[in-house]
Amino acid sequence: MTTLSVTSAVPSRVSPLTGLKNTATLAWRSLVSIKHNPFEIIDLSIQPLMFLLLFTYTLGGAIAGSTDKYLAFALPGILVQNTIFATMNIALLLNNDLTKGVFDRLRSLPISRWSPLAGRILADTVKQAWSVALLLGFGLILGFRVQTSFWGVLGTFGLMLVFCLCVAWIAVLVGVVASAEDKVQIFMFSFMFPLTFTSNIFAPTESMPGWLQSWVKINPVTILADAVRAMLNGGNVATPVLQSLAWAAAILAVFAPLAVWRFKRRV
Repeated sequence: MTTLSVTSAVPSRVSPLTGLKNTATLAWRSLVSIKHNPFEIIDLSIQPLMFLLLFTYTLGGAIAGSTDKYLAFALPGILVQNTIFATMNIALLLNNDLTKGVFDRLRSLPISRWSPLAGRILADTVKQAWSVALLLGFGLILGFRVQTSFWGVLGTFGLMLVFCLCVAWIAVLVGVVASAEDKVQIFMFSFMFPLTFTSNIFAPTESMPGWLQSWVKINPVTILADAVRAMLNGGNVATPVLQSLAWAAAILAVFAPLAVWRFKRRV
């Protein structure tokens, strides 16, 4: 009688360098998938431009007195709003991969356990950079002018991407916990709308009721919008930037462990 022995091809541990290569490969997979789902990049491109046009030319004159003044105020805020809204794609695509068994297939491959999640977040960061660049470029066409310097623009990109990387873990947690795509949308909209619309991205804090101002002033969306305005329009940069980084670190510290824990339980 012949005994067959099967040796697993999957190593028990993968080096960090190999894990980084796995992450880059899976991030590229996510980016290439845009060819088969062009609506994803259209959503990332068209939606923020629509918000900018609608709010600038319908409400700008009433809020700021002129569309030019409102554009300088609203563009940094809409950049922040778009960063928050774009995390919806992480939750949807991650949930889609989980429900279709893509992660079960990836687990059978000789890759690091954390690279699928990291690859998804890295790919989303690249998409976020595209979206920020597009919105900023469109704002320049409409008449927005950077009042600081190249370093202000570079700082805006850096801060937005750092904040995006941290907020993405909220989307990862939602994508892992939700059992279906429609529930992902319910959870994400329940989180994104109150957070963004109770901030100063569209209207100054002083124009709101006193009871609401207390929350608006500590809302991380308000603080990030103030930081971006300062880096693009001028003003106090240090305080809102440091507060934004503190919020980003707090969000990362709370949601990253929760997301990884739920992810391990699900796969």
